Amino acid sequence: MRKTTKRNLAVAGVTVLLLGGAGAAFAYWTAGGAGTGTASTTTNTPIIAVQTSVITGMQPGDAAQTLSGNFTNNNTGQVYVATVTASIASVTLANGVTGTCDATDYTLGTPVMTVGAQVDPGTAKGSWSGATIKFNNKPAVNQDACKGATVNLAYAIG
Repeated sequence: MRKTTKRNLAVAGVTVLLLGGAGAAFAYWTAGGAGTGTASTTTNTPIIAVQTSVITGMQPGDAAQTLSGNFTNNNTGQVYVATVTASIASVTLANGVTGTCDATDYTLGTPVMTVGAQVDPGTAKGSWSGATIKFNNKPAVNQDACKGATVNLAYAIG
């Protein structure tokens, strides 16, 4: 029988370490390459400017009345509004009235209104104001056709 010596123990220990370490070793390769992918954004629905001010009683010599309102945003997120611009789309004469009454019989003051804000989704959101409308008095012209007329306004959102 052989005697276990310190030297034999040391050799056995080193052998175990080397064999154990060899079992844990691994190799790998590296490689370059390329790929592609996509991401998309959604589109939005135009928002609507809703006039909330009630303009009544326009007549020769009256004061300008302020146009104001809010927005309907049917999108799922906020929409930025820089400006709202008012214009006269048309004039509808009262029933049975003949003659001429058109956009030249009315004056829009400061038709471009700065908003500069995000409008939340939903109805009656945000606000705009500042433009004015008044009856344009033409002293040398019979403006009877404008009695009871409706001024149809249009709003462009920028």
